Amino acid sequence: MEQKKVYIGNGKKKADNWLTSSICLSDIPAEHVFEYNGKKYLKVNINVKDAPDQYGKDVSISVDTYKPEAKSEEKGGQPEKDLLPF
Repeated sequence: MEQKKVYIGNGKKKADNWLTSSICLSDIPAEHVFEYNGKKYLKVNINVKDAPDQYGKDVSISVDTYKPEAKSEEKGGQPEKDLLPF
């Protein structure tokens, strides 16, 4: 099931390899912030839009809400990845 996108900011594409943006920290749901080695992180998706919106923004930033499905196991307790030839 796909989760609803959580938009937290937008911005502008200044050059092929340069984007500027603003992120609204108040819009970040706490369940998406995680801690690692004493620091807080947030996974985000940054997308360049096909066309600018009404405000001239052509960059969209949303929270990465992807959560991998639980690993399935085949008969004999062997995980599927062990059956691959590489």
